[in-house]
Amino acid sequence: MSYRGDCYDNAPMESFFRSFKVEEVYRQQYETFEQTTRAVRNYIDRFYNRERLHSSIGYVSPLEFEQKHHRL
Repeated sequence: MSYRGDCYDNAPMESFFRSFKVEEVYRQQYETFEQTTRAVRNYIDRFYNRERLHSSIGYVSPLEFEQKHHRL
């Protein structure tokens, strides 16, 4: 944690939630809590971590980034 009022504390989560809402939530209509839970897990585990390219880590997926850096 940094000092009170530091706008950079929340930036990564704000970015994630924006992506999540635009790429998943606003495109779907969930009927049950189970369906919603499954969709959230699927988005994070399958799409966001394995397929989605992230500009902050060189336009690779987080999984690919981790694999590259663990080999070094």
